[in-house]
Formats: sequence, structure tokens, C-alpha cells
Amino acid sequence: MLTPSLDSLKEKIDSKYTLVTLASKRARQMQEEGNRLLPSYVSNKNVGKALEEVAAGMLSKQETDDSVVYEDEV
Repeated sequence: MLTPSLDSLKEKIDSKYTLVTLASKRARQMQEEGNRLLPSYVSNKNVGKALEEVAAGMLSKQETDDSVVYEDEV
């Protein structure tokens, strides 16, 4: 059983694809830096911990800035 539930996560993030991207980037950050945003977690794995942070409202989608041009877009 998924904790937190997909329904509670969908209330915080608008699409499953955005949720997967956000959770994977946060899990990578936790793996590399070891920083935590919550005092305790139910999950043992970093992806589960990232989803718990989304459900708790600690992580949210950042708005993109269309004026930013990246090197690979030139």
C-alpha cells in the first residue's frame, strides 16, 4: 500500500508526471546531500520520503521562467 496515498498527492501536485519528476529530483538530492525536511518518515527509501514531503506540503512545483535560456536551447 502506498503511503501517502495517490489521492492526497494529487491534491498537492497537478499531474502524475510532475509528481514523479519532483519526487525523483528530491530523492536524488537526499541521497547526495543527506538533508531531510521532516523530523520522521514512514518510508525507508528516498523516493518514499520525497513523496511524504510532498504530502506534508514541504515540496511544491516551482514556476518556470520562460525568459531563461539554457545552453542546450541555443
